Amino acid sequence: MNNLMNTPLFLVIRRETARIADSWVLIFSTLIAPVTAFLIIIWLFSSGVVRDLPIAVVDQDHTAFSSKVTRMVDATQVCKVRWRLNSVDGARHLMEAGKIDAIVVLPGDLEKKLLDNEATPIAVYINNTNVVKGGALKSGLYSTLSTISAGVKVQIAVKKGQTPSQAIEKARPVKVNFHLLFNPFGNYSYFLVLGLLPLLAVVFIFLGSVYALGIEFKEGTAGELISLAENRVGVALIGKMLPYTFLFFMDMMIMNIFLIRTLGTPLKGSLMAILLSELLLIISYQLLAILFLKLTANLRLSLSLGSAYTMMALTFSGLTFPSMAMPLLAKLFSLIFPYTFWLRIFMSQTLRGEPITEVVVSFLAFIPFILGGFLAFPGIKRKLTHSKYWFRE
Repeated sequence: MNNLMNTPLFLVIRRETARIADSWVLIFSTLIAPVTAFLIIIWLFSSGVVRDLPIAVVDQDHTAFSSKVTRMVDATQVCKVRWRLNSVDGARHLMEAGKIDAIVVLPGDLEKKLLDNEATPIAVYINNTNVVKGGALKSGLYSTLSTISAGVKVQIAVKKGQTPSQAIEKARPVKVNFHLLFNPFGNYSYFLVLGLLPLLAVVFIFLGSVYALGIEFKEGTAGELISLAENRVGVALIGKMLPYTFLFFMDMMIMNIFLIRTLGTPLKGSLMAILLSELLLIISYQLLAILFLKLTANLRLSLSLGSAYTMMALTFSGLTFPSMAMPLLAKLFSLIFPYTFWLRIFMSQTLRGEPITEVVVSFLAFIPFILGGFLAFPGIKRKLTHSKYWFRE
């Protein structure tokens, strides 16, 4: 036992554990900040779906039917009628001021034309600068107004002597039977939170690893580290990173509890596959942090480049914009992020419950990132042992 405790690897691990315990920055970046960020994101998306977006109804008809349409639009989950106006100009000014996201215009002859069985257009203007809000409003308002239209057709048909069932069939000659397989409630917690929490974890993993190793150069303690490892760079770097691997894995466990137990994200596949993918994700980004420091030997520059690198992963992962619709260059660019492959595994094993064979390629995709980090070991050794690379910002 004593021989084990006196091995260079154990001595490096013990040294790093003591450094973490003595550093508020390291404790904050590895434990406090990730969990706090998780809680903030969960709170932001706690409602799950878009609700009560402000809209205006321009009622130029002022009849019982137009009032009924206004009430039905107001009852739509996605929007809330904040203003009832008489002119389109007034509504347009509200939209330009950012106070409303949509305008529904009920024409002056709405009820009269309906009674005469004439086509009556209802204009809807939607501010689509925010695609998420625009899409939700378009879907919600279209569904409500279509329901109103079908109801009018049924009432007219019944008055002409048809039975209610015949009128309903005539109002809906083609039925569309939708089946939403993997997110049936349109819950944004399943969509955005599922991608944002691990992205935040990745940011802290990468930047925390860069800082933990880069501070050795900045403070001039790199020589002490490599000396304790008996000049073996593999022992120095593995012993240096192992305590952080454990801490970051704990962060991922907390993230899993939030996603699966708190938010109710389905777990239809293998939990062990998810845990293994998270461990590989952590190791990949830790080794990439070593590669960045090998290329720059500069803590500040590595942190700056690493921030951009980790944050771009969400954009190119295919979560916010389908990867199949991306240009070829963007598809290729998405392959430089371990997060892309981890997300495929996580989605596969939570929402879709696919066999493990479907994600074997994604697991193998971690290998190049890990090898790239190991190939940086000789270069980082020169920087650890030469004082000209020390005391750099």
